[in-house]
Amino acid sequence: MFKDLFKKKEEQPDQKRKIENIVVFIIILIVTVLIINNMWSSNENKEKDNNSDNSKVLANAISDETTTSEQENLEKSLEDILESIEGVGKVKVLIKYSESSTVVAMYNETNSESNSQEADEEGVTKSTIESETKKEIAYSEEGGTSKPITEKVIMPVIEGAIVSAQGASNANVKSSIVSAIEAITGLAVHKIQVFEMKSN
Repeated sequence: MFKDLFKKKEEQPDQKRKIENIVVFIIILIVTVLIINNMWSSNENKEKDNNSDNSKVLANAISDETTTSEQENLEKSLEDILESIEGVGKVKVLIKYSESSTVVAMYNETNSESNSQEADEEGVTKSTIESETKKEIAYSEEGGTSKPITEKVIMPVIEGAIVSAQGASNANVKSSIVSAIEAITGLAVHKIQVFEMKSN
C-alpha cells in the first residue's frame, strides 16, 4: 500500500514536468514562427524598395539621355536655320535651360480593399475597411531588355540664348537672328544675346 502511494507521488511531478516541457516547447515554436515571419516580411519590403529604386534610376537615366539629345537637337536645328539666312554666315548657338526635362513613366496601378467586422462584448459591431494601392512602373520588352513606358516628357524651361554669328556686325542680320530665335524658343528679346564670331 505504501509502495502504491509513493509511486503516485512520484508520477505527479513527472506529469507536471511533461506539461511544463510541452508548454515551453509551444512557446519556443511560436517565437520561432514569429521571427521567421518577420524576416520574410522585411525581405519582401527590401525587394520592393530595391525595385522602386531601380525604376527611379531607370527613369532618371532616360530623363538625362532625353534632355541632352533634345537640347543638342534644338541647338543644331537653330544653327542650320540661321546659317541659311542671307548674310548670317557660320553660327554657333547655346541655349540655357532652367532645369532638366522630367520623364513621367506610365504606372500599373492595383487597388485592393478588405472589410473586417468585429463584435465586442456588448454586441456592438465595428467595421474596418482597409484599402491598399500598389503602383509599379510599366515596362515594355525591346530586344530582350525591359524599358519603362514613358507617358510624357515635361520639357525644361528655356532661360536664355547666346548666338555667335559671322554676320552679326550687320544690324539687319542681327535683328533677323534675334527674331528667328524669339520665334522658335518664345524667349523675350532681352534674353537673346547675339555676338559677332571672331574670324580665324
